[in-house]
Amino acid sequence: MDADDEHEEGEEFDEEFDEHGSESAATSIEVTGLSLYTHHGVSDAEQEIGQRLVIDLRFDVGPCDATVTDRVEDTVDYGSVCEFVALIAGRRSYRTLEALCTEIANQLLEKFEAREVWVKATKPEPPIPLAVESVSVEVWHSAAGR
Repeated sequence: MDADDEHEEGEEFDEEFDEHGSESAATSIEVTGLSLYTHHGVSDAEQEIGQRLVIDLRFDVGPCDATVTDRVEDTVDYGSVCEFVALIAGRRSYRTLEALCTEIANQLLEKFEAREVWVKATKPEPPIPLAVESVSVEVWHSAAGR
């Protein structure tokens, strides 16, 4: 029996696909290690001199037509996402990574019509008097919670 024979009898086949013919599974976009030179931090020195910040993010865009069409126009272009995050991170200084991550998450939810967004900001060389590899803050936001 071939694949077509398996689906002749019922609506089972149709239920697996949405009205565009694409599978109804959600699509997640993830960016890891976006390295930016920024001016965020509690101290005046951090805000004046600046430092490297590493951004990781993941967001759920829901069903994605690009799974069928193979066209970048039918999905979220992660290059555009990186440029947008760099713009947000460079637009102004934040004292806390929590505020920066929240702003990035909220802007991604709005601009890219994401369902959920997870943003993590890491300072690889935090200005503290103890030896640590890095410090990070992460936030998770949902469009349903807005």
